[in-house]
Order: sequence, then structure tokens, then C-alpha cells
Amino acid sequence: MNEKKMWDQRYSTKEFAYGKEPNDFLVQIAEHIPKGRLLCLAEGEGRNAVYLSGMGHDVHVVDFSLAGLHKATLLAKERSVKIKTFLEDLANFKIGIGTWDAIVCIFCHLSPKPRKNLHRKIMLGLRRGGVFVLESYSSAQLKYKTGGPRTEELLLDLKTIKRELYGLDFKIALEKERNVYEGKYHNGPGAVIQVYAVKT
Repeated sequence: MNEKKMWDQRYSTKEFAYGKEPNDFLVQIAEHIPKGRLLCLAEGEGRNAVYLSGMGHDVHVVDFSLAGLHKATLLAKERSVKIKTFLEDLANFKIGIGTWDAIVCIFCHLSPKPRKNLHRKIMLGLRRGGVFVLESYSSAQLKYKTGGPRTEELLLDLKTIKRELYGLDFKIALEKERNVYEGKYHNGPGAVIQVYAVKT
């Protein structure tokens, strides 16, 4: 099964695969995200985008799963907020230059080459003073088996992130263990990386 088909299948159920509530780390730092144009990468069913729209952001969502974006639109309607959705693979999505006040990337796991390309586009896409927010599983997650990829090349480490996003001012840059309870697929103790960084 190819990756796109797998995600379409996961998101095609009535149940929200990762729940309807936003990511805990995103909630923790949300008040520090500047209001304006905000891009959520690989956002799936929209839980984070809908939350951020409710806080007054102009939220744009990109994902390559039509089933995921359909549910994101339904969730936005349920919560009486608006989001703009784009059905596209991140490898092809044009982030632009100096376009975004914030870019949010929650549990988006890519292989090294597309990840490096995405990080380069993120650096270009942020406006000066714009922020980048990330939470992902680290390579230490393999021992937990409570969510995320099961191959090490799709997992991250802080050293790599700082190298690929060199030039951002990292206000938060942590590798830590925390309990992650998000729907059916993130369920238990996990090893994560958390980043809140500003383009100066």
C-alpha cells in the first residue's frame, strides 16, 4: 500500500484518528504565535488548524489526503471557524517567500531528502519575526511503540533540526519524554522533540 492510500484509509473512518483536540505542545505555546497568516503542514484531519483558527489566525492547511481534509473541513464547520485547505503533496507545495507569520508542523515525519527540502522552504517562507512550531517523535520513540513511524530514518533528532533550520532563533528546543494521548494512534509515553523558533 502506498503512503497516500494508507493515510486516506486511516482518515476515512468516522472516528478522528488523532482526536479532535489540538496537540498539547501547540496549546502550551499558542499565545506566543503572532496573529496573521498561518500554515499547518501535513495537518490531516485539522485538529490543530481548527484550534488556531479559533484563536484568530488566518489558517491555511496542506495535506495530500482528501479524506483528511474532508474531515478537517467538517471539524471547522462543527467549531464554527474557517480554514483554507490545499490538497497537495508537501514535496510539490509552494510555500512562497516571506509569506507566513507562522508555520506549524506537528508529527510530520518525512524521509531525509524531502525533509531537508521542506525545512529549506520553511526558512524562505517565514516572514521576519515569523515563528516555526514543531513537535515530532525522536529516534528514541522506537523503544516505546506508542505511535509514530517504525523506521529510524523518519524520526528526528534535535541536532539535525538545528542544522537544517540554521538561522532561526530557537526559543524552545527540547528532546524529552512525555505522555502523548491523541486519538487511537498516539497513545502512551513517547520520546518527542519540541521546537519554537523565530526568524530574525
